[in-house]
Amino acid sequence: MSDPVLSSTALGLGLVGMLVSLGLLIWFAYRGWSVLLLAPIAAMLAALVSGEPVLAHWTQTFMSSAARFLAQFFPLFLLGALFGKLMEDSGSVNAIAQFMTDKLGPRRAILAVVIGGAVVTYGGVSLFVAFFVLAPMAQALFRAANIPRRLMPAAIALGTSTFTMSALPGTPAIQNAIPMPFFGTTPFAAPGLGVIASVVMIGFGLWWLSRQEGAARRAGEGFGDGFGEAPDALASARESSLVRERATVSQSFDPAEIERGHVSERLPPIGIAIAPLVVVVCANFAMNIFVFRHYDASYLAEARWGGTTLSAVSGVWSVSVALALAVVVLISLNGSRLGTLKESVDAGANASVLPILSVGSLVGYGAVIAALPAFELVRAWVLGIGGGPLVSLAVAANLLAALTGSASGGLTIALDALGGTYLQLAAQHHIDPALLHRVAVMSSGTLDSLPHNGAVVTLLSVCGTTHKQSYGDMLMVGVVGALVALAVVIVLGSFAGSF
Repeated sequence: MSDPVLSSTALGLGLVGMLVSLGLLIWFAYRGWSVLLLAPIAAMLAALVSGEPVLAHWTQTFMSSAARFLAQFFPLFLLGALFGKLMEDSGSVNAIAQFMTDKLGPRRAILAVVIGGAVVTYGGVSLFVAFFVLAPMAQALFRAANIPRRLMPAAIALGTSTFTMSALPGTPAIQNAIPMPFFGTTPFAAPGLGVIASVVMIGFGLWWLSRQEGAARRAGEGFGDGFGEAPDALASARESSLVRERATVSQSFDPAEIERGHVSERLPPIGIAIAPLVVVVCANFAMNIFVFRHYDASYLAEARWGGTTLSAVSGVWSVSVALALAVVVLISLNGSRLGTLKESVDAGANASVLPILSVGSLVGYGAVIAALPAFELVRAWVLGIGGGPLVSLAVAANLLAALTGSASGGLTIALDALGGTYLQLAAQHHIDPALLHRVAVMSSGTLDSLPHNGAVVTLLSVCGTTHKQSYGDMLMVGVVGALVALAVVIVLGSFAGSF
């Protein structure tokens, strides 16, 4: 018979080991050390302190979980990065930015930047490709309108990193794909709630930025006040190793590949520029709403296909098909503008590798932590949070995204450890899995935008500003607004269900 005192001591020691390993992972990662090496070292440290077999966790737990993540989501990372790079090199993203600039102009500079960012990211363009194109657009508009430069990062973040990443139904963002295998949902989960959340985020963000712009004008603050010229901000961001290490953990494009290939100086007409984005949205919708509803996928139950179901893979399939079709359309419409097609394709493909390996490494770390006996204490605490499954799921995803600095990594760790439990709780409480999906995705996109997040670091770098100058406004539009929208979705979902 085991000694309860010894068991409690072992659990306590294991919990300390988990916290120390997490602290070391965060401390070194934020200082630019590669998470590819840090994550397994931290995981093995936690296993060692817990008295667990270290080598077994290294090969059977860590690597198996990381490999499963790669197997599930590599198509999305690969096609997403390729599509983003081709959109950039064809001049399509620049054409869309120029169109927004011409139509809305300096009088609506903030709105132009927000809409431009929303259009390209909801259409499937990688976040970091969008950053490098939108920053010059924002700079030109803000200078012409004499709006403080310090507001540029917040405006870009509102359009690229909030509602189009986590709330708008059908968004091809990787975060929106992660819950699908766990809950059997689609990218269009809880569309009504997603639209409402998007309206809340947009409304709150534009209100805050308008308020800040008005305050600056009353104070006589102009575009360049407090700033020296930083013409090499984009080049500095491309060359920064710290930006690269943090960026590849938080998103799906390696900034080192931005400068490879050649961006066309001859911009396509706006119709051609936006056509591939429309293909992504429409094909994604058609695959989920029409094609898969009449598709006989009973063969997936066979062992040769992993004994799975259509609901477990249809979400990834639909986004993959949508991005692949968009790539074909993009190349067909812009063949003459893609003078270095091979280099652009190579750069896009290469840009997907380090991000998915980095996030997969974080997922492997989370799998080891979740397999340790002491994790039962964490599980009990999370599930014991008042407010029901939706609230506890939101807290778990928020905390893990904040700690890892990665929405995709934090969300995968949370669902790997607790996804099955939440699905059972949802059945007990008559909660639609689609509601779990939307709450989980939105939760991963809130506290992940803390100062150490790779997207935050990159955006500040490409805009030539600092945390001190710009992060307060980014916090309001990227975190506070997102939390308000999340609270609205949880309240509405609790009373009205998923819609």
